[in-house]
Amino acid sequence: MPLLSCTARTCIYNKDEYCSKGDILVDGTDARVADETCCRSFQERGESASNKAAADSCGCRTIDVDCRACTCTFNKEEKCHADKITITGGSACDCEETKCGSFEKR
Repeated sequence: MPLLSCTARTCIYNKDEYCSKGDILVDGTDARVADETCCRSFQERGESASNKAAADSCGCRTIDVDCRACTCTFNKEEKCHADKITITGGSACDCEETKCGSFEKR
């Protein structure tokens, strides 16, 4: 499992720039550059009770990453095998405003 850092601070799963979800899905089937990827697991932080519960979970340093960015050098059988990845999107409002900053085209 990759070491994951996440700058999408508006996501309900972001806890101190780590992800409290436990697993994520990176999308971008035909991506040629990082901007054509996104974290499909992103959910904008709100004020609901379920959002607060997700935000209160501890952040995970390593995480299971399913990856549909089939052209990425780290993608092996739709799993990320990078040692470390970064999800970016500091002020994202939806998943399309995030990206896998570690994407490298084969």
